Amino acid sequence: MMADPGPKAGTEGKAGKKDAKRSAKKPAAPTLKTIYLLRHAKSSWKDLSLDDFDRPLAKRGRRAGKLMAEHLRRHGLRPHMVLCSAARRTRDTLALIEGALGGGVATHVERDLYEADAGDLLRRLQTLDPSVPSVMMIGHNPGLEILATALAGRGDGAAHQRMTDKYPTGALAVLTCETGDWAALAPGSCRLEGFVSPRDLESA
Repeated sequence: MMADPGPKAGTEGKAGKKDAKRSAKKPAAPTLKTIYLLRHAKSSWKDLSLDDFDRPLAKRGRRAGKLMAEHLRRHGLRPHMVLCSAARRTRDTLALIEGALGGGVATHVERDLYEADAGDLLRRLQTLDPSVPSVMMIGHNPGLEILATALAGRGDGAAHQRMTDKYPTGALAVLTCETGDWAALAPGSCRLEGFVSPRDLESA
């Protein structure tokens, strides 16, 4: 019986090169995702003629935003992407902290995040490209608080207690999830790494 001649000369080398090129084009997705859930800073009710969507930050909120910017800068907390509600108070909060995030952060201001419930917020996170390693979502309660509490299946117990007691304006929850695909994000799948409020930063 004639022996199998195998692939033609050079064929295996070409296939290997194609595979290498394909791998170079699509690097493996990071297997640890980081989520920063930031509630907008304190808003102003001074002008009652304004629609809720258009309310700006109060003086206290602007101060809290600056404190959070310094906290992010000091601890090197820099998401690769920001998803921000289109409401005035969330955009104002973003404006106060974006200098601390460094350059090259993809920012998306989205109307759908305004008045979104926890399920809507989770579904938005699940649509992110697997290549994105970290994201900050700047939004509103009750949706943001419910989402943070639902995702946190383990982690810093003291931080979890503070978060469930109260998720005040300007507060930030940091969670991680061991997955390469945002679509796998689900209730209980994350670890709560920390929780900080403006009051914590004022007393620091």
